[in-house]
Amino acid sequence: MNAARGFPAFPRQRAGARFATAWWGRAWIKALEDTSLDQILLQRGRAYAKTGQVGPITVSPGRLAAVTEDEYDTVVHVEQLTDAAWERFLDQVAAKAGHIAALLDRDMPHDLVEAAEDAAVPLLPTVGDLEPRCTCPDWGHPCQHAAALCYQASWLLDADPFVLLLLRGRDEHDLIEALQRRDLPATAPPGTPAADAFAMGVPPLPNPPPLDAAFAPLMLAPAPGVDVAALRVLAASAASRARELLTSGDLRTLTEHQDRVRMSATFGLDLGLDAAVEAWRHGGVDGLDVLESAWTPPRKDLARAQALLESGWENEPPPEVDRWRNRWTLGERQVRYGRDGRWYPFARRGDAWWPAGPPERDPSALLH
Repeated sequence: MNAARGFPAFPRQRAGARFATAWWGRAWIKALEDTSLDQILLQRGRAYAKTGQVGPITVSPGRLAAVTEDEYDTVVHVEQLTDAAWERFLDQVAAKAGHIAALLDRDMPHDLVEAAEDAAVPLLPTVGDLEPRCTCPDWGHPCQHAAALCYQASWLLDADPFVLLLLRGRDEHDLIEALQRRDLPATAPPGTPAADAFAMGVPPLPNPPPLDAAFAPLMLAPAPGVDVAALRVLAASAASRARELLTSGDLRTLTEHQDRVRMSATFGLDLGLDAAVEAWRHGGVDGLDVLESAWTPPRKDLARAQALLESGWENEPPPEVDRWRNRWTLGERQVRYGRDGRWYPFARRGDAWWPAGPPERDPSALLH
């Protein structure tokens, strides 16, 4: 059945009115704006939509249409899903009772869209999926009339996600009827009664594996298109990182750059990160941070460091130290205060400062 739904023209909107507010409506607008070749026409389309110059809208499978106030016939085509794709989509909807309830409540769950994408069923349009056509003389893609129609359609999608499903080829009645014909998942066998399960008590956990256990390298056979040596390094890196997290309790997430430095320091990879590797070997994430960034420590921390520096020279006055933020310099030596509360030594190599050893709590021990 070639279903179609008609919607009355939107009246003029108040100043500051927004378009889509639901996440799937915003995805529709993003597809429109990413496809556009002219931001000026988009701006005109937004104004045209808000001033009520688009007539009644008709939504049918693969087609969004309206006649504008200027008497232009405006259409936006959306690719319909195949019968096989619809079957895969219905499988995803029927797999979870909450999906059906959400759709009937006019909601489009994130996990349903993600599950559909995993099943190769694209519900939400992306760049190039919206094909505008208009009888106006403007060659824009889209023109302001088609852009206005798409912006107003985001209001329809906000209110009812079945509008999106109709554009993809099926109306609400067909979908509900198809879901009712599907077999329900087999009932799971009865389990242990709750009272019996609680009466069993909690069994003891097994002993954890020793943290100093050596990692056995993966023994992988060569395979076409697979860099086996690189895979061994990655597996060893993951094991090393897991052991480090277990022993240190430091659960900070590493950036891509930090992880490259860690791997280079651990496995001796030549990635052109010499100073960063030295910093990592002396202080890990915090050592790398003091190498790459400057910051202003709290005054009480600097005052404590000054007191330690003065006491480190006993009966003689301490030398004059050039202080800048967390970096204190004395001739060819420098210490940098880390966010972990330790001072890191640096030595000059040419025009650059290089990490020169493990950190200390007392800066005088490094500058003396």
